[in-house]
Amino acid sequence: MLTADTDEEDMKKPVCSLLALVVTTLLLAAASGVSDAAMNITAVLGHSVTFRCPSNHSRPVERLYIQRVIKDKEDMYINGFTNGREMPGKGYQSRTKVNAMDYSMEMRNISVGDEGSYICVFVFVDKAYKPEISEIILKVTAEYSVPTITPDCSEHRRGVSGTGMSCHLSCSAVGGYPQSTVRWAGLNPSLTNVFYNWSLAHNDSKTWTINQTIMYNCDQPANVSCAVGGAVSHTITICQTESFPLRVIAAIAFVVVFVLLLIFVVVMKCYFGRPPTSEDRVEGADVPLADCHSQLQSV
Repeated sequence: MLTADTDEEDMKKPVCSLLALVVTTLLLAAASGVSDAAMNITAVLGHSVTFRCPSNHSRPVERLYIQRVIKDKEDMYINGFTNGREMPGKGYQSRTKVNAMDYSMEMRNISVGDEGSYICVFVFVDKAYKPEISEIILKVTAEYSVPTITPDCSEHRRGVSGTGMSCHLSCSAVGGYPQSTVRWAGLNPSLTNVFYNWSLAHNDSKTWTINQTIMYNCDQPANVSCAVGGAVSHTITICQTESFPLRVIAAIAFVVVFVLLLIFVVVMKCYFGRPPTSEDRVEGADVPLADCHSQLQSV
């Protein structure tokens, strides 16, 4: 029984020592201040990124701690090494890997929640040197889908120009980060009015869906596209006026067909409407033709 208690105490000692070491290191590091200006790095959502802790010294490094700085809370330990041996923090064993040779750490499967400030704490073999801190700021991005642009134009909507036409244009894109806005190309700003804006951050991925609808008063045909983040929609043409209204063309076609049909009916009636008389047989077939001619003139 005494042996079991002794073994348990022996197992606790390294853990306690490590915790004490981390606390001591943080206190020393805080006293030494940040050695270099913050380094900015950018990661793509779902991909990997490498944190390279700045090191402008030639002194041997005994330990390196990489931690997440959380406002108004205690810093979160991510990963590091002691005498070349990696020591991943809880929850980061499968997502991070430290390279003790170049003082770097790879973080995989980046999420929006990883965005923020990190610090690298160097502890040197020679204890005469105070620990040094280097700050790294991580930004996360995600490309928006190709925006969908939807036009709704009608000459029944009264515009400000002579065409009397206006268009409702909707542009939407999903899956991007950070939050962005809709930018229009090919439109006259003085003829554009924003109808409504709508943005939504998804609960799980924290990515954004962006949508905007505008009303555009036509003055001439325009080639229009919209962009959200770095994604650009295809180009459409709006405010096109018909050289001859379709309903007028349809009316003319109806009248022409009606007249042709009436002429056909009259001709058929002339030739097949009555049997020839004895006078017709003597004088020939000119009389029916004359009758048809007179009826056609009446049409």
